[in-house]
Amino acid sequence: MKVGKVGIGGENPLRVQSMITCDTMDTEASIQQTIELANAGCEIVRITAPTVKDARNLENIVKGLRERGCDVPIVADIHFKPEAAMEAAKWVEKVRINPGNYADSKKFVIREYTDEQYASELHRIRERFSPLVDLCKQRGIAMRIGTNHGSLSDRILNRYGDTPLGMVESALEFARIARDLDYHDFIFSMKASNPKIMIAAYRLLVARLNELGPDWNYPLHLGVTEAGEGEDARIKSAIGIGSLLADGIGDTIRVSLTEDSPHEIPVARALIENIRKTPNAQRPTPNVELSFDPFSYQRRATETLAVAGIGDPGQRTKLGGQELIRVIVRQTNFDKIAHKIEKMGDYKPEIVYEAANIAEVDPCDDSAVAKTNSESTPQLVTVCDDVELPVIAAFRLLAAKLHPRHPILLKDVLSCRASVSDGGQGRGVSQNRAKRALSDIDGEAAGRVSGSEGVKRPTDFLQTLLTASTNIGSLLCDGIGDAILVQGEEAPGQALRLSYNILQAAGSRIFKTDYVACPSCGRTLFNLQTTTAKIKAATSHLKGVKIAIMGCIVNGPGEMADADFGYVGGAPGKVNLYVGKTAVKFNIHEAEAVDRLKDLIREHGKWTEPAQRATTLEVVT
Repeated sequence: MKVGKVGIGGENPLRVQSMITCDTMDTEASIQQTIELANAGCEIVRITAPTVKDARNLENIVKGLRERGCDVPIVADIHFKPEAAMEAAKWVEKVRINPGNYADSKKFVIREYTDEQYASELHRIRERFSPLVDLCKQRGIAMRIGTNHGSLSDRILNRYGDTPLGMVESALEFARIARDLDYHDFIFSMKASNPKIMIAAYRLLVARLNELGPDWNYPLHLGVTEAGEGEDARIKSAIGIGSLLADGIGDTIRVSLTEDSPHEIPVARALIENIRKTPNAQRPTPNVELSFDPFSYQRRATETLAVAGIGDPGQRTKLGGQELIRVIVRQTNFDKIAHKIEKMGDYKPEIVYEAANIAEVDPCDDSAVAKTNSESTPQLVTVCDDVELPVIAAFRLLAAKLHPRHPILLKDVLSCRASVSDGGQGRGVSQNRAKRALSDIDGEAAGRVSGSEGVKRPTDFLQTLLTASTNIGSLLCDGIGDAILVQGEEAPGQALRLSYNILQAAGSRIFKTDYVACPSCGRTLFNLQTTTAKIKAATSHLKGVKIAIMGCIVNGPGEMADADFGYVGGAPGKVNLYVGKTAVKFNIHEAEAVDRLKDLIREHGKWTEPAQRATTLEVVT
């Protein structure tokens, strides 16, 4: 399919998207921000159209862009108002609709629908949605049917729950209407702020499309929504987007950062470059049954064992079973920071690799695996370095063959000397290949693709971060891993910080405040970047507390479902505060909203006073 002049899916390359952040009624700012994104390498630009008035101004924005020689395709982002979608579709190359709120309201109402009532609701949706489909078909423009975990309709929530299945079924309802009208120029997305949910939803969608037949071979747009800012956001995005790209799933991507939009483009391009460098299959690996359910997270069950820890002589550290996922370092890196251990707080290494009696196994060597399996006691096992398999494929294969009593140590790269990105299977050039990749996940092979890891490691820390996050994060979301070792980063402080932040982003080990923050757009009712910075400055010491920072209500309450507290734009200059997804404080002036948030956290017994830290992880190198 095409969006303007940009081809998507099939033999086309992966495409990079982003979104401008200014008010859509500010024509000149919208034009300038779009041009800045295009100059940064963005191939498709999205602009919000929350009202008919905003949608009508897209004509002026598109006209101004074309007059200035910028032909980047424009996508209108629609929520709640079909009338705005009908107006926007007159001027742009693509319209994005959200099935959860295009024709439905969301009140978190608990109601049982009979089959007749449910069918009646679908008929109502068809009447609301069909005119937009007809217009898009008439104009020859594309559409994204973009489900968000945080904005599923009450009808979907009541029938399927707040689940990946609900996300998929929500999108398929709208896709069936489009297909009934012989319209096929659409693309799916399944976005969530939780990488585990996002990964499961896309896998389930691809499996469903496979079941429906080859004529359901539609492109996929990938993204982790509300990823936040800084290193944490890049890690979370790499876990979600990178792991799917590594399995051959995805045709376009957006990295959603609570930063200026041009900052998203280098991250997205680096993720694509990581996948591009992954060699395709050179030889098959044995077909095996997966050790995990690709559609539902469950940590791989192992026995608990104790290994030599760090600290007093004779100290033992437990791992495996239900124990924490541990952070391991090589002896050479430990020696560089040993004198600082007592000052490193929660970020210290827990186990030295060379002291832990770790079994290194080539998962393709059945005799080596059998020897380990014959051990009567549990053993910490890892893939040996320089195995000619991509990291994700290698560890999936190990987990599939290894007796479940043995815990597994994950590595970011399979060489201390070199690092390239690699994933389970290298990105296929077509959506058919993406679907085959998912079929492999679902039924047979834990990595049929092999490739070389011999490319020299990039010096750019972003590349190291994305590689480690994709490889280790993907496996953690598969439920594999009882300890991790980042060996692609030479600086011990950065390697430790990266290790703990990957565990946090994957939801595997919460050791600091967790933030869910949406990117800015024209709907945002306050400055997200400065507000996020203020909230972090006030709350970053609250270990294990999750805070959502949302610029508006489009995805706010839903994406905050697993957050402890929420800070949401309710009106210009006004903020609503949430506990979970329930609004408890309304219309608070923005100037005092952070203090009121702190009061709310105190009321619920989760506030502690910040302690003075002598040393932070960032300065340990």
